[in-house]
Amino acid sequence: MDRYDVIILGGGLVGLTLGIALARHQISVAVIDPADPEKTLAASFDGRASAVASAPWRMLEAIGVGERLAGRGCPIATIRVQDGLSPESLMFEPAAEDGALGYMFENRDLRLALDATARDIEGLTLLRPARPAEVHRDLDGVRVTLADGQTVEGALLIGAEGRQSPTREAAGITIARWSYDHVAMIASIAHEKPHGGTAYEIFYPAGPFAILPLIDGADGEHRSALVWTVDAKHAPAMLGLPDRAYQAEAEKRMGGMLGAVRIISPRSSYPLGFHHAARITDTRLALVGDAAHGIHPIAGQGVNLGYRDVAALTEVLVEGMRLGMDPGDAQLLARYQRWRSLDSFMVAASTDGLTRLFGLPGRAPRAIRRFGLGAVQRLGPLKQRFMAEARGETGKLPRLLQGLAI
Repeated sequence: MDRYDVIILGGGLVGLTLGIALARHQISVAVIDPADPEKTLAASFDGRASAVASAPWRMLEAIGVGERLAGRGCPIATIRVQDGLSPESLMFEPAAEDGALGYMFENRDLRLALDATARDIEGLTLLRPARPAEVHRDLDGVRVTLADGQTVEGALLIGAEGRQSPTREAAGITIARWSYDHVAMIASIAHEKPHGGTAYEIFYPAGPFAILPLIDGADGEHRSALVWTVDAKHAPAMLGLPDRAYQAEAEKRMGGMLGAVRIISPRSSYPLGFHHAARITDTRLALVGDAAHGIHPIAGQGVNLGYRDVAALTEVLVEGMRLGMDPGDAQLLARYQRWRSLDSFMVAASTDGLTRLFGLPGRAPRAIRRFGLGAVQRLGPLKQRFMAEARGETGKLPRLLQGLAI
């Protein structure tokens, strides 16, 4: 029977990042994931892209993942928000000395960098593919029996399995949950004009239409990722469009701002919903990432919210263990709960509110939205607040989000 300080169930972007961060600080970790890495690292597995805000990017650099992503991410120099194709827009443009607002990475590049880093770290054990058959938690510790009969023990269990977390369900943790009755269609495109590092968020009554900048292809073609939100009832027809018709519809919604476009990846989709756990801890248990909260991608904060969990939980555990405390100590878990509960709720509530506000049809709501965008554009302090949120730099920042080791 193998024993670790921490056992993480789930080896996705958030779970594996947490394992790396803890192991970098001499905490022994086992990551258990049912997915076969040969499949999850294949080019065809995940065609999505993720925005990594500047604060989480500093964390990835601090734990040794950033160096493996060198040259793979596209700096986000500007975020442009507009209601439809109205010329009235809100532009987030940081000063040159402040650096990029974040970086756009294809998910496969993130997975490859995390996998390579995790394999090289002492104190981090990867059990993949492996499926928990039985999980037992009590005041004395945690024991996980795998489907092949292997048993691992630890002091703390982390639930990082995503939105349908069985660990959260087994703990009896209630969640607020609802569906937006929307579907996000995902694709990568090549386009005629350069994007200039600008991320576009264009709001239509059916949902937001996001154009997210990617690095140019090997042949110099300009590329972006599309996250196109449509009513669930229209999704099958939209997904069934031939590429030429799909491209024409995309160009229409972009108003020709990037010229002619061409689909360069398989198209995929996923339903959009909201959930937020009533609490993120239990006896010798902590939840991170989508196991704790799932939000609309309207502001690109999904994975960044999970990275904030990683930074806070790592700091809590490292500081506690340096004082001689058990990593599953209820006091440490209470600190993590206090630190993350308000921030995650406020981000979730804000994204939900924006989704509903920009989804209101009619001339009056449209006029109010456009007036509001113009007002924020002109009010420096308010605009700076929104920009800090986009960077992931609000509230009490854990040291990792400042780029500092603990």
